[in-house]
Amino acid sequence: MYILYNISMKIITTTKARKDIGHIINQVKYHGEVFAIGRRNSIDALLIRFPETYNKLFNDVTNVNAYSKSFNFLDREPEIYSVSE
Repeated sequence: MYILYNISMKIITTTKARKDIGHIINQVKYHGEVFAIGRRNSIDALLIRFPETYNKLFNDVTNVNAYSKSFNFLDREPEIYSVSE
């Protein structure tokens, strides 16, 4: 079984990102929006909010996953395991 999550991500071109970078960063920082940036129908980069907390003992990917609120959407998902599992 596959579970798909509906994460709203805006896909924009590098030209639009270059033109509106200040506005885009504010949308990410203050509203938690996610932007995929690319060219020619391909996504080359992802712009997400930087973690509020950063632990130098972990690598960047772990910090983003643990502290950036990237997975807050899971709070709305039902628990599928009990505490004993």
